[in-house]
Amino acid sequence: MPAFLIIDLNINDIGGFMEYVRRIPELIEKYSGRYLVQGVEPKVIEGKDSPGRSVVLEFPSKDHAEEFLGERASSDLHDIWVRTTEARILLVEGGD
Repeated sequence: MPAFLIIDLNINDIGGFMEYVRRIPELIEKYSGRYLVQGVEPKVIEGKDSPGRSVVLEFPSKDHAEEFLGERASSDLHDIWVRTTEARILLVEGGD
C-alpha cells in the first residue's frame, strides 16, 4: 500500500534551504519516492495554521517512507532542514 508524506513548512532561511532543495531529490529517489506536490503555496480552507509551502511525497510503502525518513534524520540534511524551516510532517497510508 502506498504511503504519503504530507509536509507543511515555512522557510526561515531561503539561502540555506536551497542546499536542501538541491540534495533531497536524490534521497527521495533512492527510496522510490516521488513528488506529487512540490512547494506550492497552499490555500487554507479551515484551521489556524497557514504554512508558506506544502509538499506531498509518495512512496511505494510505509517501510520505504520510514527508511527515507531514517536516513534523512541521520544525515546533515536533517540539520539543514531544522535550521532553515519550521515544519510539520505527516505520514499516512492509503490507496492501492
